Amino acid sequence: MKKLISISLLCFFIAAPLPMATADASIVRITSTIHQNFTGEFRNDELSQELTPSGKLGQLVFVPLSSSKIWIIDPALIDEVVAMTGDYTLATEATPIGKDIASSWLTQLKKVSAANDVVALAYGNPDVAMAKDLAPSELRMYYAYGKSALEMALSRMVRSEPNGKWSKGRSKLDPLQRKAYGQARKDLTRLSKVVASPELMQLRVRLARLLSPGLDADGRAYSLYNARTAVDAQLHRLRINPGKYQLTTEKTVLPVTVVNDFPVEVTVNINMLAMNTRIIVDSFSEITLAANSKRQLELNAFVIAPGQTIVFAQMTDSLGSDVAPPAVLALNATVIDPRLTWFTTGAAILLLLAAITQSVRRVRRGRHNEI
Repeated sequence: MKKLISISLLCFFIAAPLPMATADASIVRITSTIHQNFTGEFRNDELSQELTPSGKLGQLVFVPLSSSKIWIIDPALIDEVVAMTGDYTLATEATPIGKDIASSWLTQLKKVSAANDVVALAYGNPDVAMAKDLAPSELRMYYAYGKSALEMALSRMVRSEPNGKWSKGRSKLDPLQRKAYGQARKDLTRLSKVVASPELMQLRVRLARLLSPGLDADGRAYSLYNARTAVDAQLHRLRINPGKYQLTTEKTVLPVTVVNDFPVEVTVNINMLAMNTRIIVDSFSEITLAANSKRQLELNAFVIAPGQTIVFAQMTDSLGSDVAPPAVLALNATVIDPRLTWFTTGAAILLLLAAITQSVRRVRRGRHNEI
């Protein structure tokens, strides 16, 4: 009988569902607002104050060890802390003071979370609902990149749970700001089709921070402006130099300079679009630009009629999609039709002959009068 009871109890405990390991675990959220500009420097040194033992983030990690915690961490914030452990710069004239503070905080985070589960939020802790609406494919990248970045920073495995509903809060971006985020994202996405640069990919992922619920009105305006500046700087690294050209013959070869300031090789097509029919220009296919290089192309131009023509030089990928803003080439043709030249020359000769004839007649008439 005792054996039967023991077996029954054993079966009950085996069959009964075990409580979730996280049921009694406390949640620790490591998130904050944006501190590091998209252009690299820190806006101010407020993060260093948050990382002190008495600061908002310091109070979360400078605590006794516990095995019943789950750490919910924004990987972008940890990247900021890692950047602060080096020789970082400020956008102000103040002297940075956070290097040792950041190093101490990061060491303590690794120590205090070592025995716990760590969940990586989407990189930058964006408003997930808004990100799904504006850029669902980017959101998947934010999660994947965030997990990888956090694992590298903490030197351990972490979890990523897009369906875990760990993200909290709602972004307050207005419609115009959402449009600005979308344009910046599209610009970098297009450029990424031909430029395989880690720096470009990192900036693309960091745009997720613009959707963070932690940004106040001033932070949203400042960060959007700074992000646009950083995106424009990247777009300028792959460009066609604009220029003005004077065409004096029917067929002309014009020098066009293409610049690649990225540390990787890039292959593009260049479509030339003339705004009128006075001049016909050729386009270029599969132009390969070496890393950190300039290349001069020879543009064939054919003059149909004299006058001014604007030509837009547009870089595209292999599928014909734009990858960078177009350059403007201003062409001015002063070519004269050969038939008009012959006519003008002939008329001038006839006028000269007529003048000579008239002069001869006057001389003869004068001599006749003398006789």
